[in-house]
Amino acid sequence: MFFGRKPSPPPAPEDCLPGRDTEVVVPETHFVNGNPLKGPWPEGMDTLVIGMGCFWGAERFYWQLPGVYSTAAGYSGGTTPNPTYEETCTSMTGHTEAVLVVFDPAAVSIDGLFKIFWENHDPTQFMGQGNDVGSQYRSAIYTNSDEQYAAAIASRDAYQAKLTGAGYGEITTEIAPVTSWYYAEDYHQQYLAKVPNGYCNHGFCQVAYA
Repeated sequence: MFFGRKPSPPPAPEDCLPGRDTEVVVPETHFVNGNPLKGPWPEGMDTLVIGMGCFWGAERFYWQLPGVYSTAAGYSGGTTPNPTYEETCTSMTGHTEAVLVVFDPAAVSIDGLFKIFWENHDPTQFMGQGNDVGSQYRSAIYTNSDEQYAAAIASRDAYQAKLTGAGYGEITTEIAPVTSWYYAEDYHQQYLAKVPNGYCNHGFCQVAYA
């Protein structure tokens, strides 16, 4: 009787878990490229926060991209301050699993970042990716300026035209100014580079890695 039930959107702020004041401790440097994992960033760098389902695979797409200075796995778009992974998995923090992308606009364009985003997950799936269902896996773009926001909307509309022409459905991606960002626990950072000869089977993150 539960087959086909539509996933619920994020809870209202007053219904979210209380969280905590203490920030999670993360390494000082990126496991793959050795650059800082937290700011302040070098002059000229820009940032973007995206959600593509499981943050393990999403982060790897970006750290491999020339022009990207640093990446980090975390939680964004919700209410609960400094949530844990376990709390986020309950769908009661309001956050989605997200990736912070720190990039050099002179080396990679914002449209180049959006191309990676649109082409490596299913933005038409509502509140989930593949078998990972819930608002904590929702598709999202969180911007840090009016210019980024306008670029995200234009990119979405262009990609929607291609999807419509191919007979696919409507994009459900949440696009909004970034209002929160919290780092995920140490073991999530650059996860797919840390565990040799493993396999990630979350949603669209179904890839072998070495």
